[in-house]
Amino acid sequence: MENSIDGKVRLRFAPSPTGGLHLGGVRTVLFNYLFAKHHGGELILRIEDTDQTRFVPGAEKYILDTLHWCGIIPNESPLHGGAYGPYRQSERKALYTPYAQSLIEQGFAYYAFDTPEELEEKRKKVPNFQYSHKFRQEMRNSISLSENEVSNLLKNGTPYVIRIKMPQDEEIVFNDMIRGEVRFDVNTVDDKVLLKADGMPTYHLAVVVDDYLMKITHAFRGEEWLPSAPVHILLWKYLFGIEAMPLWAHLPLILKPEGTGKLSKRDGERLGFPVFAMDWTDPHSKETTVGFKEKGFLPEAFINFLAILGWNDGSQQEIFSVEELISKFDIERVHKSGARFDYEKAKWFNQEWIKRTDNTSLASLLQPFLEAANIEVHEPSYLVKVIGLVKERCHLLSDFITQSHFFFRAPTHIDIATILPKWDEKKQHFFDTLVEQSSQHINKGLSTLPVKTLEDNFKALATAQNIKTADLLLPLRIMLVGGKFGPGVFDIIESIEFSDATARIKYALQLISTK
Repeated sequence: MENSIDGKVRLRFAPSPTGGLHLGGVRTVLFNYLFAKHHGGELILRIEDTDQTRFVPGAEKYILDTLHWCGIIPNESPLHGGAYGPYRQSERKALYTPYAQSLIEQGFAYYAFDTPEELEEKRKKVPNFQYSHKFRQEMRNSISLSENEVSNLLKNGTPYVIRIKMPQDEEIVFNDMIRGEVRFDVNTVDDKVLLKADGMPTYHLAVVVDDYLMKITHAFRGEEWLPSAPVHILLWKYLFGIEAMPLWAHLPLILKPEGTGKLSKRDGERLGFPVFAMDWTDPHSKETTVGFKEKGFLPEAFINFLAILGWNDGSQQEIFSVEELISKFDIERVHKSGARFDYEKAKWFNQEWIKRTDNTSLASLLQPFLEAANIEVHEPSYLVKVIGLVKERCHLLSDFITQSHFFFRAPTHIDIATILPKWDEKKQHFFDTLVEQSSQHINKGLSTLPVKTLEDNFKALATAQNIKTADLLLPLRIMLVGGKFGPGVFDIIESIEFSDATARIKYALQLISTK
């Protein structure tokens, strides 16, 4: 380990409050969190809200709620406070201007007085226009104008931005913890705006200043930020010295299921899976985008799945607890290439975590899904019992409703069409007798019998009537649950008890008689 301050590793996650949190963003904060915890360090949440035109009400709370659901709790944040606040960039506005002015004084930045209309006119005349050394002299800035002209413009309060003055014919080289040595030709990089006309910094200036002031030792971010690295490296060099710069790692993209291109919200809409961690409702359009949580994912499964999207520990292990991930995480084992998103694999992880979760905990997690399905549970222990019978069949928490609703109320549809082709008088007589036996049990005050006893009695009756048990089990299942699904039929009878089971069989026999 290197580049720690006073022996303390400090990483940050710095999202913009512009909407829902894409799973790529969650993976970024997860890798920051795992690295920090592995090295006994700290995670800082910093809200990058300098672009007020993109600010979305409720987005910051959504980010905090998402991290809480995932179990990723920052050491410092707008919510938790800390020694290096404020943790919203909009509240740090006064900090940035002196650094921008320092860059101008050193000759590393300049004032640009071009109006939006002038810039748009230039873009129309010059295809793929970039504000760079090629065009500086053609624009209105403190490089092309005289000192007197610049002084007058500033005195008159003419709006301006401050741009970095990118050098020419240089190569910038840095070491990425994932990608190794990375090189850039500065001639391909434009003079980015550092300070906007409203006095707010752009991302480029703010991220460098804040990382320095917050003593960030490692900066992990998505590879889409790699083209910005030359600007940031120069700002570190000009303002604080390159030796103060955090160690960087640019994380690979999460790719579409086809394996090409970055996974987007549209891909989720197109293929029917979530790409946000939690439900996000746009405050303007009121449109809700479904999240992994509401779809029925456990946070442990979501985190486990994200962790292996682009990382492995060198073994064949796939199921990791958070504690195991913290123990084994190594940023140098993150892949350089993009990781293909596989929703079916994500559901497999969720099924594995459902199996590992105790039934009482699952009962609590299922409450929103039960309420949405209008299923009332009068006895918590009964729900716990039912969960134990069906959990092996569930990939999502929402699957519990499909797999268990018949434990709580009689099915509204009976698939009689599947029973009828092989129905005959012998089967009719068998089920009439079964109903009679059940009624006798009820009259004796028996609500149910052990599963083994129910199965033995059923087989004995089938043998006595010279019918194969296998030919009777499917009709019985359909009568009890409505279709060809569910756990063992005798588990179902034992759970719903004789009165309910008898009523369902009688109802099905009545339907059959009308066909």
